[in-house]
Amino acid sequence: MSKIKHAKLPEAAPAAPAASTNGGGRDYPRIVVPPPGPKGREIVKLDKTYSSTSYIKEYPLAVSHGKGAMVEDVDGNRYIDFMAGIAVSATGYCHPAVVKAVQEQAGKFLHICGTDFYFEGMSKLCERLAQVAPGKGKKRVFLTNSGTEAVEGAIKLARSSTRRTDLIAFRGAFHGRSYGAMSLGSSKAKQRAHFGPFLPGVHHIPYPDAYRTETGGKDLSEFSLSFLHELFRRHVSPDDVAAVFIEPMLGEGGYVLPPLKFLQGLREICDAHGILLVFDEIQTGVGRTGKMWAADYFGVEPDVLVTAKGLGSGMPIGAIIAKESVMKWESGSHGSTFGGNPVSCAAALVTLDLVERELAKNARVMGERMMAGLKKLQAKHSVIGDVRGAGLFIGVDFVKDRETKEPAKDLVHDLVQQSFRKGLLLLPCGESVIRLAPPLVVDEYDVDTGLRILDEVLTFLTR
Repeated sequence: MSKIKHAKLPEAAPAAPAASTNGGGRDYPRIVVPPPGPKGREIVKLDKTYSSTSYIKEYPLAVSHGKGAMVEDVDGNRYIDFMAGIAVSATGYCHPAVVKAVQEQAGKFLHICGTDFYFEGMSKLCERLAQVAPGKGKKRVFLTNSGTEAVEGAIKLARSSTRRTDLIAFRGAFHGRSYGAMSLGSSKAKQRAHFGPFLPGVHHIPYPDAYRTETGGKDLSEFSLSFLHELFRRHVSPDDVAAVFIEPMLGEGGYVLPPLKFLQGLREICDAHGILLVFDEIQTGVGRTGKMWAADYFGVEPDVLVTAKGLGSGMPIGAIIAKESVMKWESGSHGSTFGGNPVSCAAALVTLDLVERELAKNARVMGERMMAGLKKLQAKHSVIGDVRGAGLFIGVDFVKDRETKEPAKDLVHDLVQQSFRKGLLLLPCGESVIRLAPPLVVDEYDVDTGLRILDEVLTFLTR
């Protein structure tokens, strides 16, 4: 795919939606000036002059505002958002119920430290999360600012609860960028380069990827669990392991879904050795997969669940949800100045209402529509090796050759860039995967129009 690495689509406004869509006269996507336009370029210039060089900046999108699944930049270009700010904007942009809750709480008070004092919103959110958590037993909740902070707290909780030291995580995993979370992560080498030494006692085993794992004809679940048994035989006693951290559906590592039997087997192994099972549902939680939690798909109850991203519809908030028998650390052993911010709690409570009432179902329905459309594109474009997902958590794996399954990294880069120029916001993950994680409010028009643009760009790049 190197020959198309720098190819660019001709500048043109997107064509009319396909006949199967009903846009109701919508005026997006709409490209009025090649992005970034003059106002966008000024913002990019200012940012590059003063911001940290560590920021990624996938493409020069300078946001002005948004509504639903539409984002408008400062130059008047409008886009369909298929990435939701990395699976964060669960209820779309400016959902009136969320905006109202945020405004009302901001008019009362912006902060009181929930570690040291009480307020109703925090108590209600803890109650709500405990009630909707997977499993029937009583849960307790600790609120954080982010997913990374939730992972860090879960590491402390696991060690405190078990009085053990070691942790097991998975290759391809991404749990955050602070030291404990980064020690668990194994997605990309550049995320760990020059930051060592890392947290000791962390062991990594392969994540079961049905598309890319060669098992030699063996059952994938048994094959993958054999690495855990081998770890216990040769590297670490299970009696020293505090917890296994796993994304029940792999996020940054490629939007991979494991076999049902794998997670069930993992649960059995953890139970046999008194090891805590921690689900990282930072990306998959709060309706993203069409259910409240990815755990609900597998019927496996974790001992600890961490979540964030979509929980606050864009407001910064995360949570550690644990069995009461696990969350028994002493008063003062963990805290957070801003964790459970009052405004974020207000947004989270409304978000949970919307997800339970309508958006989880919409994620299932629109996810099925998107999967069906992607399967048609797979039949048309040989560079699509695999399509997988649940709800609006969908990965499209691109290859140079379907037989060798060699990742088509350059194609994915070009696909993201050129889709942006045509009015579709995408993000990559894994080696050569496009993640489709739009706001949970997308409808038929959004799905069909976005897929049409994807088809147009693929046709152009592979002609």
